This record gives sequence, C-alpha cells and structure tokens, in this order.
Amino acid sequence: MAQSTMQAGAGRLRKLLLAAVGLQQSSRNVGDVLFHRSIHNHRIKRPSIVHKRSTDILHDPWFNKGTAFPATERDRLGLRGLLPPKVMTFEQQYERFMVDFRQLEANTTDGADDMNALAKWRILNRLHDRNETLYYHVLIKNIKHFAPIIYTPTIGLVCQRYSGLFRRPRGMYFTADDRGEMMSMIYNWPAEQVDMIVVTDGSRILGLGDLGAQGIGIPIGKLDLYVAAAGINPQRVLPVVIDVGTNNQQLLENPQYMGLQQRRLDGEEYTAIIDEFMEAVYTRWPRVIVQFEDFQNKWAFKLLQRYRNVYRVFNDDVQGTAGVALAGLLGAVRAMGHPMEDIAKQKIVVLGAGSAGLGVVNMVKQAMMRLQDHEKATNQFWILDQDGLITSSRKGLNPDVRQYARETDEHDGLKEGDSLLEVVKKVKPDVLLGLSGCGRLFTKEVLEAMKESGCPRPAIFPLSNPTSNAECTAIEAFQYCGPNIIFASGSPFRDVDLGNGKIGHSNQGNNMYFFPGIGLGTLLSGARHVTDGMLHSAAECLAACMSDEHLREGIIFPPIPRIREITAKVAAAVVKEAVKEDNSEGYRETNARELRQIAEDEGELSAYVEEHMWSPEYSPLVSPHSY
Repeated sequence: MAQSTMQAGAGRLRKLLLAAVGLQQSSRNVGDVLFHRSIHNHRIKRPSIVHKRSTDILHDPWFNKGTAFPATERDRLGLRGLLPPKVMTFEQQYERFMVDFRQLEANTTDGADDMNALAKWRILNRLHDRNETLYYHVLIKNIKHFAPIIYTPTIGLVCQRYSGLFRRPRGMYFTADDRGEMMSMIYNWPAEQVDMIVVTDGSRILGLGDLGAQGIGIPIGKLDLYVAAAGINPQRVLPVVIDVGTNNQQLLENPQYMGLQQRRLDGEEYTAIIDEFMEAVYTRWPRVIVQFEDFQNKWAFKLLQRYRNVYRVFNDDVQGTAGVALAGLLGAVRAMGHPMEDIAKQKIVVLGAGSAGLGVVNMVKQAMMRLQDHEKATNQFWILDQDGLITSSRKGLNPDVRQYARETDEHDGLKEGDSLLEVVKKVKPDVLLGLSGCGRLFTKEVLEAMKESGCPRPAIFPLSNPTSNAECTAIEAFQYCGPNIIFASGSPFRDVDLGNGKIGHSNQGNNMYFFPGIGLGTLLSGARHVTDGMLHSAAECLAACMSDEHLREGIIFPPIPRIREITAKVAAAVVKEAVKEDNSEGYRETNARELRQIAEDEGELSAYVEEHMWSPEYSPLVSPHSY
C-alpha cells in the first residue's frame, strides 16, 4: 500500500514537471529524462556511505571535512572531541586557507623563483592530501592563479625533484617487474568505478626529457585540471605511471630515485607491457577513458594508432595540441574578417616536420576538407624541417611527410632546401606556424617578410615549448611584423604595449581549453571511440566561443577563469558529434535513444552536460556502523 501511494505521488509529480516545461504526458522519452533530472536537482544531497570511523575518516582526503563536520556527524561517526569545537562553514575554511596562502606569497624571496614555486605547490599539495573537496574548491575559484602551480610550468620542476618531494602516494605505479600481475594489481585501486585515467611512461616529460617514474606528477596535475575544468568526479579518476626504466643517467645513479634503475625497455617488450596494462584496465572498467600523456614521439603515434579503434583513448600531446592549434587558426581566420570555412584558402608555412608539426598539419588539413570539401587541401601547406623546404625531390621521405612535399616545378620558384626566409618571401603566406622545438627561428628578417605578405592580419604562431624554445617572442612578433598580427604561442608571454593605448594581445594555445571538454564529452556521450569528427567539433566550438569584438582586438582564446563554461560548451559539441556519428551509447541513466533526443535541443544538451559536472560540496556522511 505504501509503495503504491509513493508511486502515485511520483506520477503526480512527474505530470507537474512535464506541465511546467510544456510537455504532454505522451512525450515519454524526453519527459522521463526531464522528470529524473528534476528529481535529481531538487532532492536533498545524497549521503555518502563511509565504512570508516573516528580518525580513519579524518585521515581520508575523500571524506574528511576537517572543522566543517557538523555536530550530528561528529556524534554519528565517532568524531566528537577529535576536532576543535567550532564548526566552520565551507567558505570560512576557504578563507582560512587563502589567508595562509597569501601570507606565503607575501613572504616569498625575490630571485628565488624555483623555491617560491615549489613552496606554493607544497601548500596546495598538503591541502590535497588532507581534504580533496576543499582543495578543488580552492582550485576552481582561483584557476587562473593556481593552474600554473599544479600544472605547467611548476609541475615540470616538481617532476624533476619528485623523489625528494614524495610524501604520500597518489595514483598507481605499473612497472616492467609487474608483467603477468597487472590484471590482479588493477583491483588494488579502492574506487569501484573509474571514469578517467591519465597515464605516462615518463619518457618525455614536458620539455625536460626522460624522468622515468617521477613523471607521475604529470597525470596528477592533468587530472586536477579535469576535475577543476570539466567537473570529473575526483573519486573516479586515476593517475598512472608505467615504469619501464629510464635512460636518464642521473636518475640511474641517484640512490634517492624511486623508480626502476634500469635502462628503458623498447620494442616488443615495451608494447607487451602497455598491452597488458590496457587489457587490465578495460577488464575492470570497460567504459573508462585513457589519456596518454608525455610519451616520447617514437611511441606517441604508434600507441594511439594501436588502441584508438579498440578502446576509448586520447593522446593530448598529439590530438590536444593539434586541436588547440586548429581552434586558434579558425579564430585567426575569423579575426581576419572571414568565416571559419575560409581556412581552406589560407596559405600556411609550417616550420617543423616532427610528430607535433605533422599532428597539427593533419588536423588542419582534415578541417579544410570537412568545412569546404577541399580535395587539394595539402596544396595549402609549405613544410620545412632542419634541411629547409621539403619537396618531392627529397629522398627517403616518411610517407606521412611526403603527402605535403611541394613539386619542384611549381610556378612560385621554390626549390628543395629553400630557407624559411626564402619560402616566406616567395609564398607570401597568411599563417606562419612554428613547431620546430628550436628557439628564435622566426628571425627579424622572417617576421618583416611576413609583414609584406599581403595579408592584412597575418597569423604568427610560435607554438614550441617551453618558452626558451619558442620560435619568437610576442615582443619580437609585434615589433617586426606590425601591430595588426594575430599572435598565439605555446608558452605564455605577456601582452605587448604598442603605445597610444593599444595592446598587442599574446594568446596562449593552452591545451587546457581542449582536453577537458574532449574527456567530458566522451564520457557523457558514452562514445565507443574518440573520433576525428569529435576533435574537429571541439575545435570549431572553441573558436566560435569568441565574440567578434574580441577577435577584432586580436583575442582568439577565452580567459582562463571561464574554463568551466568553455569546457561545458566543448563537451556539448563533442556529445552532439558522437550522437551524429552513431558513436554514442549513452551515460548512466541516459541511454543512446534518450541522448539522441537531448542532443537535438541545444538548451537540453547544455543542461545535460552541466548537471553531470561535479562541483566541490560536502556530502552528508553515513556509516553502516553508526546504528
């Protein structure tokens, strides 16, 4: 009787909710989704079941609330007397932490940049160790200020010194010594469900090279950004390092190094270890997303191609960098006064034919074909490496590069091995891309030649990292190429004062604009694979986020404080594309058919994405042992 009464009440509530949004009872699928969503949004926050009591809870960063535990929970969980008597609010705790942090900043030592950066990382890391909810609240509210601390550039310094900084384990370590054991090891992770894994083998950490097991700092920092920017639940993420040794002689000789002190494995031995890891992960969590991070170029493309049609995988260094670069170019085309589709008409000179350069060029070429069905898109690129312009007369070309090789009998008078300056003068490009990994190759003469290209707003993109490897600085670009350029770099540069109240905007093509939306959109769509179409939709969405007014000023990327809003938009575009490609299986309570209907309405789709983004709030805690 009681059950039937509850069902009748739920039915009446459902009718009221449907009426409120203007739907009839017959609108069953979307109505059901709206009904469950409304119930979800209006109910009291669901409690978390915690199988711990007393100090065990205080030492667990997933459940610890510190001084914010209310009196009822202190009684229920055996905490009375273990905390100071005052019950602080979440915001009071936040302000208390920020006071401490501001005092630290005020007391920093001039000229000791590394020590100051590490001190800031330490205080944030200590908060992360004791209270994850408060940590992410602090991070989200100060994302512009703290992102450079928890990720680049500070995280590079942290990785270099990780063996000395290590205090508390976070994430998992799979090694060459664990062959044959990974399937059982994966069940050592305490979370029942994991949505997102970021994994590295430590072979190419940022621009620092092989740091072996110390590279674990990269997945930790990357997942912090997934939580802060995309609202991925922090209890459902897993940072991983696969330690197959290191070729870093300093680490091999350092008695404090915490990884395997042996030479890095290669070839079939290496792929067998990665294969075993992937099989173990997808056996326990079949719908998890794995993001590869900071693998050396030799393996980055191979592993992506090996797994991308089998699992839900993504490589941020290959696909994320290319996606952000594409978004920047689409924004630059808009800033030139053209529609995005006109990217197919841009003449693009690219310095750098390595994995990063080819990754960007391939994605831009695909965008040209996608937006304008441009069959001869490869004709829009002139690619140079350390030996100059690449033409069809070059011997021993990699097939990936050969498709872009210029014919030597073309009317522009170019020949094999021409220098960057010669190419710019003869081609008169609209866009100059730097992905060489070598600094200061966009010389004064090259930039002055770009000024004479005939393009009213040439795009200058020195994308190589770190700052010392950038092909030119923002000041050099505006000084030698003129005030009307569109400038975007891989590393951060300050805006340039052009005089007369004008500012030369220095845009940073930060992957942070891209990968969180890819991960969230893939998760919420239940996409079977991360496709090129999903990546292109994300880039187009990111480029479309900028207003015409900002573009006229030369601003092609949004401000970092808008990152959650931007990520939600990008994720929605990814979901929509996955549905369009029939690549979607739905997520949790929303099946593929319901998601297809949601994706037809922009407002519904936005609401669907936003409601699934985790936000840091304390949940009521209940212990089965309390009663």
